[in-house]
Amino acid sequence: MKKSSSITALFLDIGGVLLTDGWGHVSRKLAAGAFDLNPEEMESRHNQVFDTYELGKFTIEEYLNRVVFYEKRPFTPAQFRKFMFAQSKPYPEMIELVRRLKARYGLKVAVVSNEARELNSYRIRKFRLDGFVDFFISSCFVHLRKPDADIFRVALDIAQVPSSQVVYIENLPMFVQVAEGLGIRGICHTDYKSTCAKLASFGLEVAE
Repeated sequence: MKKSSSITALFLDIGGVLLTDGWGHVSRKLAAGAFDLNPEEMESRHNQVFDTYELGKFTIEEYLNRVVFYEKRPFTPAQFRKFMFAQSKPYPEMIELVRRLKARYGLKVAVVSNEARELNSYRIRKFRLDGFVDFFISSCFVHLRKPDADIFRVALDIAQVPSSQVVYIENLPMFVQVAEGLGIRGICHTDYKSTCAKLASFGLEVAE
């Protein structure tokens, strides 16, 4: 039997919460080493275009053409994409936690994330996130990026729940604060145990 709670929806980030970062600084540094690229130049070019890529305005081919394949390379775009995608790893405890909370409380579950389209779609399929997430408010789909508060407004509109009934789990403090500015209850995720304790303080306890 489902338990009742004043919380009716759970908003989540993907990178740093459910999975590792999709294409973060550490992954880019690893890629520079693996493919013998200049890490400073790669990072500089990445920083110039990545916001646009995450907003869904560049394809992965366009992104890589600007960041890596602006000159001839001894490897192919397909090889580099394979490396990019392989950086994603799951946090099984967190995935199972969300599944259990959804089942116990009948929560609506939404992802609110900054991710580029091809990587986001790969991560959803690979780790079967659509098996427990009801909808994905990804920057590449809605053309808004955190810390823009409008991405949370879109999530609230689609979820059709008041902000006071939402808990948002995110690993970046600034983004938690943006959500809290709209009346959403925020949890700055650092580890499984502390997040479980914070969820319990909001009335969302996981049955043992």
